Amino acid sequence: MSAPLFVPEERLPEELSAFDAVVAAYPAEVSAVVEALSKGLPVLVECDKEVVPYFFRTIRDRLKASGRRAIYLDGRPPAEPEPGAPSSTMDRMMVQLRDAVRGAVDERVVVLPHLDLLTTTTGELSSFAREVVALLYENPAVVWLGFRDVSFRVPEVISALFPRKVAIVGVPRDRLSALVTRREARKLGRGLSPYRLYKYVSGVNAVRLRRLLSTLEGDDYPEDPRAALGQLRAATAAGDVQLPDVDLRRDIGGYERIKERLSREVLEILEKKDAAADPERVRTIEQLVPRGMIFWGPPGTGKTLFAKALATALGAAVIVVSGPELKSKWVGESEENLRRVFLRARQSAPAIIVFDEIDAFAAARGTFEGSGVEHSMVNQLLTEMDGFRSNEMVFVVGTTNLPQSLDPALLRPGRFEFLLHIPFPDALDRAAILAVHGRNLGLKLSDAAIEYAVRRTEGLVEGSGSRYTGDHLQALCRAIARRRLREGIEGVVEPDDIERALIEYVDRPRLTSAEERVVATHEAGHAVVALFSSHAPPIERISIQGDLGGSLGAVSFSDPAHRYVVTQWELEDRLAILFGGREAELLVLGHLSAGAQEDLAHATLLARSMATELGMANEGFGLVGAVHPEGDGRKVSEATRARIDDAVRAILDAARARAAQILSEQRAVLESLRDLLVERKIIDRAGLAALAASQQGEGGARG
Repeated sequence: MSAPLFVPEERLPEELSAFDAVVAAYPAEVSAVVEALSKGLPVLVECDKEVVPYFFRTIRDRLKASGRRAIYLDGRPPAEPEPGAPSSTMDRMMVQLRDAVRGAVDERVVVLPHLDLLTTTTGELSSFAREVVALLYENPAVVWLGFRDVSFRVPEVISALFPRKVAIVGVPRDRLSALVTRREARKLGRGLSPYRLYKYVSGVNAVRLRRLLSTLEGDDYPEDPRAALGQLRAATAAGDVQLPDVDLRRDIGGYERIKERLSREVLEILEKKDAAADPERVRTIEQLVPRGMIFWGPPGTGKTLFAKALATALGAAVIVVSGPELKSKWVGESEENLRRVFLRARQSAPAIIVFDEIDAFAAARGTFEGSGVEHSMVNQLLTEMDGFRSNEMVFVVGTTNLPQSLDPALLRPGRFEFLLHIPFPDALDRAAILAVHGRNLGLKLSDAAIEYAVRRTEGLVEGSGSRYTGDHLQALCRAIARRRLREGIEGVVEPDDIERALIEYVDRPRLTSAEERVVATHEAGHAVVALFSSHAPPIERISIQGDLGGSLGAVSFSDPAHRYVVTQWELEDRLAILFGGREAELLVLGHLSAGAQEDLAHATLLARSMATELGMANEGFGLVGAVHPEGDGRKVSEATRARIDDAVRAILDAARARAAQILSEQRAVLESLRDLLVERKIIDRAGLAALAASQQGEGGARG
């Protein structure tokens, strides 16, 4: 049976009690429980506690009609308590339980509305819970009907007593129109749309739904029902869930391809669903919506922010869960933690669950080195995702830096089939991100400041080995805002403000004047070879302040013109540049420092790769040695090893000779650049252009 797209007001009930709502909402569940009890099978009902008395009353009436008796053990005190009688509800329930078990001589249904409270424990069973277990198994004439709130964990020994389990979460969509009165429907427009309403109340039980609907405020027959729906949305997203307000276009800078994909693959599909005029069409579209998504990429690139923006566009709540926090030392509790997360999401639907660092518990099975709980957690996650109703608006987003480590079962169609790569931001992305944070912080970033910041954040973050992310750019803008607030500065932010914020608190080494001269000579050597190499990328910045990646000095380059195709010419230029620092020291200072150690290591690895993996050695070497000599499981003869070493040495010697020749021919440029570095400590693209202009007669320089 499918719900009609619109239900006329005259087909809705005038009044509706909570009991009537439960009867109307769960007829299949009631029938399943009554049938099992009639066969003498214990039943465990998992539902919210506020549903229990109404659901039991429905069961009781059905059992009474068939001549069966049900005893309800809720610990309620008698009208006239006897002296010395238990004073607490728990103690009274225990007394009632003992009397029901040991006084029964015929088959009867005994109802435990608070079975979870009697037995819930962490770790080992308490003495109280152990007595309950013994009583439950003592008398085979008793047919148990237990109720468990899904927020509580029941020990496995208790759960095993119940061969039949019935779960009640939310309301079925095809029953929703029976739970709305005419007065309430008028607050939602003309003609009730169960499909539109279900989006906001799918996880709310019938009793709570009646309470929420009865409190709706506003005009009758509004042109736009969003105000009334907003009241429901605010009431259903309670607890620890968030209702984010992150606009995909306004609040996230750059990443246009990612925004476009989210829009096309998720948002536009759901818009088609909302606009569908046929229930069958709606069901078809619901099968197309990806329920599980993996957002992967480096830390700080905005994976969780994109999930919140997606939630905002859907009007969904967000539950952010850290993967490591789900783990527990107690057996079964990690899986129970997962069940609770999914329950909260279903009760707050539409909702998005964000598992931050999902690889912490969902790595490929068989690769775990810990207690093994991860294996059970992966299985539980798969069970929960496979248990989604297709019309439930619950989505799961897992964020990770290492998608290749995830269990393959998670990535199959129907689970996490939507993978979205969120990389480090490129130049256009960084400009847009800076504009967003500048606007949010009230900074007036000049075009020159944004352009300079984009160039300055091309490489590694000062003092670390990470590239710049959106988080780093936000921190940059906040640092500028704090300084301007402290010093009472107003007006436009200029490039000098950017530079100061980037390096002000970087822990830099303090060099002597002699050390500065060595470092300046070394970095100038790299730069001059790059300036006179046709296939090297443009230089953005040269520094001898020790503010980049822990090095005493550094040369930063722009993005290469070709990102995906690397030619032999480019690799040969890169090798020559690596030798530039060493050869400059020899040429100008007449001796070498230890500063070329890392350059030589990189050069050797690159030359070996060119000779063995890329087939770029000299013609005499050929392709015979185009195998990796170590670690691939294949034995390489000593003769081939010797040939590889000779080829690598030839490549390195050619690069070193080329660097020495360029520096010898451009010694004047080298010394001018060195002196300028000693004076300024930092030279940017504009400073290099000015130096090139002053070196009239030195052709071929690239600014």
